[in-house]
Amino acid sequence: MCGISGIINLLNQPVELSLIEKMTDIINHRGPNGSGYYFGKNIAFGHRRLSIIDLSDAGNQPMFYKEKYVIIFNGEIYNYLEIKEELKAHGYLFSTDNDTEVILASYDKWGKECVQKFNGMWSLAIHDKQKNIIFCSRDRFGVKPFYYTQNESHFIFGSEIKQLLLFASRNLVDKKVLLNYLVLGLEEYSENTFFSTIKKLLPAHNLIYDLKNNSFEIQKYYTIQIDSSIENMNESASIDLYKSELERSIKYRLRSDVKVGTCLSDGLDSSSVASVASDLYTKLSGEKFAAITAKSVDQKNDESSFAKMVVDKLDLDWHTVEPSTKNFHEVLDEVIKTQEEPFGSPSIIMQYFVMEKAKQINSTVLLDGQGGDETLLGYERYYPAYLLSLPWKKRITEFLNSSKNSKLSKKELLLYIFYFLSPKIRITRQLKRYSFVKQTYLDLISKDIVTELSKAYSNIKDLQLLEITKTQLPHLLKYEDKNSMRHSIETRLPFLDYKLVELSLAINNNFKITGGWTKYILRKATEDKLPPEISWRKNKFGFEAPSSIWLKDKNWMLEHINKSAILKEILREEVTEKNDINTLWKLFNIARWEKIYHVEID
Repeated sequence: MCGISGIINLLNQPVELSLIEKMTDIINHRGPNGSGYYFGKNIAFGHRRLSIIDLSDAGNQPMFYKEKYVIIFNGEIYNYLEIKEELKAHGYLFSTDNDTEVILASYDKWGKECVQKFNGMWSLAIHDKQKNIIFCSRDRFGVKPFYYTQNESHFIFGSEIKQLLLFASRNLVDKKVLLNYLVLGLEEYSENTFFSTIKKLLPAHNLIYDLKNNSFEIQKYYTIQIDSSIENMNESASIDLYKSELERSIKYRLRSDVKVGTCLSDGLDSSSVASVASDLYTKLSGEKFAAITAKSVDQKNDESSFAKMVVDKLDLDWHTVEPSTKNFHEVLDEVIKTQEEPFGSPSIIMQYFVMEKAKQINSTVLLDGQGGDETLLGYERYYPAYLLSLPWKKRITEFLNSSKNSKLSKKELLLYIFYFLSPKIRITRQLKRYSFVKQTYLDLISKDIVTELSKAYSNIKDLQLLEITKTQLPHLLKYEDKNSMRHSIETRLPFLDYKLVELSLAINNNFKITGGWTKYILRKATEDKLPPEISWRKNKFGFEAPSSIWLKDKNWMLEHINKSAILKEILREEVTEKNDINTLWKLFNIARWEKIYHVEID
């Protein structure tokens, strides 16, 4: 896990050392174990290393290969040992024990198709000297970031936005992105960022830069594949297959030459990961598996007692953090700076404290449960689309069972169905909530994504695919990457192993929601390892911050909101405490981000 920097001089002049150094120094936190640089005729690469696999100097980057290629790489290829054996059979020889050399050999063997072989997370750039191109790629689900921009004299790319802001004359907000965030809660649904001149390479895409004519093309290399035959498997066979693939995914993500631990909330996903990983890790290392839990100072949403059950059952090395309101205010600006763009909720700050604790206990790698809900129908909002997918008679049976085994009552479930299957009502309600925004700015909201969302809520597969690729997972992955790497921590996500994702979506929906139980197949696959209070729990809150305490005093937020030049431009009227707390938080986030990054509205 590392940080990358790249500069191409469009005037065909050498890149200055001070420029690439300055750009790379900005991301020291991503790679505290070393740095390196490479210079071509008119290009420069910079790299910061966080040593995870092969801690020797042989793993340093930029890495050279056969006088043909130079790579900078951020991430992990978990199946690098298997690929290495395949390449050895083709006559390839290796001089290191790391995955970076395997990437280079794979590119030499298969060209741009090499990424099809990789199971992992990555953001990389390879200077192919023979073809005179730079081959860039981002992993299938966008776990690792890749930002880029271009001005009159340079094409620039890197792991973080702040690196690219060095090359901007003004930091202008992208008004469309801003409005989609504020009104629809969408952030990562397109290649655009909150900064008008900075783009992101989308997940599952390659960017190929032609150095001969200073042009580039972007190509999608992966679409989720669903094997329709798996849907016909019976329940027992489906559970066995899922369990086997989950264990394989976790084994891959325990490959490390440094300490591995896990984020443990109080729910099924992180508990399941801990239950499988702890046994494997203890057998490999002889040490207890470390787990970190964020406790809420608000007793209404503190569920750490459930995490304690898991800890006792699995005999984990448990560490907790319990951020106070004072702690919250102390790190608030730092988290906004770390995230680089406005974010949706104070829960991101709870996550920041978890990563800080991981740094303190020297757990350089953390497993996490992101992706379990999206791939296994874990959110209550999936019920309406799921019920629609059933024959009429079974719809009624499942509706009645859902009100027994979920946290929703019959009335609440009916309201969910009515709300999520009525797009016009849902959108009208949302627009009314933000009627204090000038109409000219409301008109900027992306009609295409609204249409896509409206259609998806009536088809369960479409809804899952949309949430995995555009509307839900991408922003959660962004938050996690930035929070973890701020503390030089690598997070690994077993549920987002692409083979496990494809399996999860292919499995019969009746084994994902059964008798009202969400994520039924995961409950069955891990119930022998977990307390029944965890396996069969139905009243999970989600990873929540104590917002009612942290944000109880609204005046300090209103002070920042009503001083914001951006908000004065887009709002009809001054904001008051009458606005709901979620809206105030988003407005405050915009105002503080504007101040910290000196953002202007054109």
